[in-house]
Amino acid sequence: MTSLEVKALPVTQPIGTFYSCKIRARDLVGISWVDVRRMSNEMGEIDKYIGIQRRISPSRVEKLRDYVKSPDATFPTSIIVAVPQECASYDENTCILRLSEYMDSDNPEGSVTYDNIAKILDGQHRIRAFATSDGKSFQFDFDGEGDYELSVSVFVGADLPTQATIFSIVNLAQTKVNKSLVYDLFALAKTRSPQKSAHLIAVSLDKKEKSPLFKSIKRLGTATPNRKPGSETLTQAAFVEALVPYLTDDKDKDRDFFLIDPEGTPPVIWNARSKAPLFRSLFLAQDEGRIAQILWSYFDAVVNRWPRAWNELEKGVILKRTNGFRALMSVFGDYYSAALGRRPIGEFIAFEEFERIFGFTEIEDDGFTAEIFQPGSAGESKLKKEFVSGLERWKKKQAEESIFS
Repeated sequence: MTSLEVKALPVTQPIGTFYSCKIRARDLVGISWVDVRRMSNEMGEIDKYIGIQRRISPSRVEKLRDYVKSPDATFPTSIIVAVPQECASYDENTCILRLSEYMDSDNPEGSVTYDNIAKILDGQHRIRAFATSDGKSFQFDFDGEGDYELSVSVFVGADLPTQATIFSIVNLAQTKVNKSLVYDLFALAKTRSPQKSAHLIAVSLDKKEKSPLFKSIKRLGTATPNRKPGSETLTQAAFVEALVPYLTDDKDKDRDFFLIDPEGTPPVIWNARSKAPLFRSLFLAQDEGRIAQILWSYFDAVVNRWPRAWNELEKGVILKRTNGFRALMSVFGDYYSAALGRRPIGEFIAFEEFERIFGFTEIEDDGFTAEIFQPGSAGESKLKKEFVSGLERWKKKQAEESIFS
């Protein structure tokens, strides 16, 4: 194939005219290429950089490749490409945009082969998700007429400065969506998912008046209107991301499964621990209420053990903030399992049982400061070690009492 014809509409904006069209993923893979920003290898071009794109991220491509195969995959925003003037012609009567390779016998270096017609300005990872590892061949077979189609904006004859401007504007103008808002929107989903379950539990603990997390969670990641300033010390994203690992080892596979079979039971998804996540059975039983009760009891114990640190709203006290919460959630499974003993997973544990274990952690109310446990992963890890040490002291005490009883 040396040319590709697609239906297109011209769109005129201040930067110029481009063509809005749909192109099959297999065809776009076939004609596109990436001009990665790099240092020139040309003689005499010291410290000269060429190209406009960032390097491909293999991990991001893999995630998108899995997403492409999911039952509700969608890429509604346009991929942006630049095509040389010599490679494009538009018929206003038929609204057909013809993209062709260009062969210049007088100047072979000016020729453009079919696989280099479209330079990608935005969307390289989305396109690569449909391609083989070398990026040259289409790798999926999709059912249905028309194949997998992508929305594409085609700039014809744009010079390099214009291409760079388009890339910069598109990427600098993008605002990263607040994760808490994303998790909140899971409530609107018709089918189940670990993210939706974690969201429901977060909302429950935030709404119940006697909950240790009452009005403490920023549902949308920003301050909630009509709440006491500074009282919301956690984001919904922090809560959900700390809880989801106790429900599943692969949240996206679970979500995809329920999209296809809402009433089914997902296959066992276990990781190297060789056991299911702690609350896997409760999640599959749709018993979010029991999970919320157990977490409520756990954090009630934290409140009783360190009441001033938990209720302090000053920023320098970290127990009820992200670092403290994440550290507490990271050890929650071990504390719950220790308190359970031989009782079955899912059984309620009274806060007094958790509180007895927390009593062996050698930090007092005034010890949860940002100076001691600095912001970031290092401070979180240091606090987690304190909680783990407390649990180990409790276990040792239990073992000694067992010997002498």
